[in-house]
Amino acid sequence: MSKYLLVAFQGEQMCFTHVLLNALDMHSRGLEVRIIMEGMATQLVKILGYESHAFSGLYNQVKETGLIEGVCRACATKTGSVESAEAQGLSLFGDMSGHPSLGRYIQDGWTILTF
Repeated sequence: MSKYLLVAFQGEQMCFTHVLLNALDMHSRGLEVRIIMEGMATQLVKILGYESHAFSGLYNQVKETGLIEGVCRACATKTGSVESAEAQGLSLFGDMSGHPSLGRYIQDGWTILTF
């Protein structure tokens, strides 16, 4: 089975919404898919965690489905999102100088798509 890692770098909410929608669509088609939040996208952990946000339902659906692999520790530190990520039970990755290593996913057969 094909495995896809969606790596979100953009902090723009509409762009990230498409990451969430594609992850759910791919999952519904039986594909193995996970999301890593990198760069400015890590700031969205704080924003989308609020129930009053327009996209919080979609974000929570993706989280509850287990499709968020994790959040970049270094970038979440820069955007002030570490506490929000921890409070939401999201994994913080920093195995490559504070950032998630994409090389290990490639070695494990994942196709990486960046947004």
